[in-house]
Amino acid sequence: MSLREELSALGQDLTARMPDHVLSIIRDAGAELAQSCLAEEALKAGDMAPDFTLPALGGEEISLAGLLKEGAVVLSFYRGGWCPYCNLEMQALQRALPSIAQAGGRLIAIAPELPEYAAQTREQGNLTFPILYDRDNSVAKAFGLVFTLPDMLRPVYEGFGIDLEENQGNDRFELPVPATYIIRPDGVIAFAFVDVDYTQRMEPSSIVEILKT
Repeated sequence: MSLREELSALGQDLTARMPDHVLSIIRDAGAELAQSCLAEEALKAGDMAPDFTLPALGGEEISLAGLLKEGAVVLSFYRGGWCPYCNLEMQALQRALPSIAQAGGRLIAIAPELPEYAAQTREQGNLTFPILYDRDNSVAKAFGLVFTLPDMLRPVYEGFGIDLEENQGNDRFELPVPATYIIRPDGVIAFAFVDVDYTQRMEPSSIVEILKT
């Protein structure tokens, strides 16, 4: 089953269990975000990727410049382990990790969740690729991916048991749009997948095909 099929099945299951008024709020917030032109204004293919240095879960500092010395880099920005769509994506990337490496790519995941929560994400998904802590979404902002969760959605998230303030260690209510960037060794973005619809993610097989070319 492809990641797209897994995400679609998850979406159908979650939608079937949500009250109509909650679905309405989620759809209205999604439409509002789509009108913000965030996806169009985010970094895209042909742009130079901003360099950064972030801590990995083991405490090691990892820089984009250092990774690019070893070849192409695949950056996957995800919202947090509380997001079931993100978890499906991370697990699909883990399954594709050998193919990504064979095609010459280094996979890195980036999220604003505190290291203790990222560690849970890694453990639950049996993830072996680095997960970097993007405090206050600083790197995601440099890529143009960040938005503020609208007031209408905050009680909905609370009803789902999602505490963004605790998860991120701040009261900003900011999230990155899930995105995948494939960056050439010279630092230029070769491909960018940015979709304000958080239920949509880049297919790992497409990452591999792009790396091969």
